[in-house]
Amino acid sequence: MQNITFENISIPGHVEFENKLYRHYHYPKMLSMYDSNFIEFKVVPSLFEFKEAAIYLREFHLKKGQTHVKFYFPDNEKLNEKLINYLKEADYEYGYNELYAIHPNDFPIVDKHPYVEIKEVTSENLDLFLQLQYEQDLKFGEEFAKEKVGLHKQHFKDPSVLQLMAFYKGAPAGSVDIFIRENTVEIDSLNVLVDHQRKGIGGRLQQYVMERFPSKMVILVADGDDTPREMYRKQNYTYLGFKYEIQKIYQE
Repeated sequence: MQNITFENISIPGHVEFENKLYRHYHYPKMLSMYDSNFIEFKVVPSLFEFKEAAIYLREFHLKKGQTHVKFYFPDNEKLNEKLINYLKEADYEYGYNELYAIHPNDFPIVDKHPYVEIKEVTSENLDLFLQLQYEQDLKFGEEFAKEKVGLHKQHFKDPSVLQLMAFYKGAPAGSVDIFIRENTVEIDSLNVLVDHQRKGIGGRLQQYVMERFPSKMVILVADGDDTPREMYRKQNYTYLGFKYEIQKIYQE
């Protein structure tokens, strides 16, 4: 398997600032998207270094009207006990992501349910796709959902992004974004509506990707605390590593 790391994962936004310790990513078009406005440490910081970085990011975000701070730590690096204790005392939310990859030939065959159909998003069904995404994004707040519409439209115009919708008996049932690179395709935002879960729709969306890009490695990131990661393991994805993340949301 080629050398695939978290560096292969797409990040909306740009590097606002960089030094020897970290990169600061910023996405002015979506200030409410935490995963695009954060600091990524190159090495595990000391407690002093973390506090300095946190002050910098908090002040930067305050100027932009942002109420959060978020940090990612280096791939496959555990945090020291002193830093962990501080993060707990300071009320940071603490979690980790896992990176997976699979060659399409290794993906298990999915039974094709007659009621399930997968379609690529085109100008003809774009409005339906945007409405589906908006309704799903509302759980993160109306501001986020509205801003995300702009990102979906941007992705629609980008030839390196493929948007897919799943239909069950003709009604929208799920979706996924595919980021196309030279040697990989990334599955992102795989979503199946609650009423249509356990019908094999997630598997069908993935199967479409495998058939559409048979020569590329398929990669994705899973939340280390969520159940989908167990599904990916059963589907023959290979676990490649982990990355810790923390965030804090301020009330003011």
